[in-house]
Amino acid sequence: MSATVTILGMALITFVIKALVFILGDRVGFSPTLRLALGFVPVTVLTAIIVPMVLAPHGQGLELSWHNPQLAAALFSVLLCAVTRHQLLTILSGLLVFFGWQYFVG
Repeated sequence: MSATVTILGMALITFVIKALVFILGDRVGFSPTLRLALGFVPVTVLTAIIVPMVLAPHGQGLELSWHNPQLAAALFSVLLCAVTRHQLLTILSGLLVFFGWQYFVG
């Protein structure tokens, strides 16, 4: 029962927020500083999701060893992206390194 109420409450809040964006539209203006700050939100959220998954994949503390396939794939992907700036190549290569590392090392 409590999970259902929580889900419905979250759905209602999400709906109200999205409806306000459509209703208010361009009537609400943001300062240039706030617009600049909001531009960093996606990068910040993705970093907050990815870093714990890479450094502590099992949730039992940091796993900074060569047995961690997430860490190996992330390091490889960062280097490859820095060199090539090719997103699709980085994603596919990172997945190949992850699954290869997991198969051969782990």
